[in-house]
Amino acid sequence: MSDSSDGGARPSEEVQYDPQSARYSVFECVDCDNIVLALGQDDAPMSCHGTPMQRVTQPEMTVRTPTIKEVLLEAFGLPKAGLDICLCVIGDGPLSAKEVATALGYDRSTVSRYLKQLVELGLLTRSELNREDGGVVNVYHPVDLDQMRRETLVGFYIWAGEAASLIEEANLTKQEYLEENQSRSLPDVFWDSAVDR
Repeated sequence: MSDSSDGGARPSEEVQYDPQSARYSVFECVDCDNIVLALGQDDAPMSCHGTPMQRVTQPEMTVRTPTIKEVLLEAFGLPKAGLDICLCVIGDGPLSAKEVATALGYDRSTVSRYLKQLVELGLLTRSELNREDGGVVNVYHPVDLDQMRRETLVGFYIWAGEAASLIEEANLTKQEYLEENQSRSLPDVFWDSAVDR
């Protein structure tokens, strides 16, 4: 997957997890398949089977480093327009839906829809502002930065947990299908099972 927001493709950059220099740590249980992610370089954040979990030091897989844009788009289900709207309010808020639409050149109904979603996600808040000529208008504010950090991390961990569950389920399904369909190739078995779910 490449990032083409600047009009060109960005070459994939791979990163090998280095527990000495990473800003996060991966721990695993020596007795089961339990694996946890912890920010920072502290000791094991929890125990499993009454024993502190061990830091993973030599993973075999190399992964491509994600961009913040990719993380927000994938984890929170926001298309580019939703992310643009969120960043606009964070940078220039408080703003009304009309002001955001004008600033970004987006249709007001699109802006209103994403503002509602961003409030539901906990990334923005909404309040009513009395207008000088009467009536009220909804305005949108960025949440406190500490709160935003917490909400985005929790949201991402939930997304990552769902992704990890799908991987685990796919592995179990793969084993079951291979046992039942020994004459079929693994790619056919894997993708057929993924489509069925």
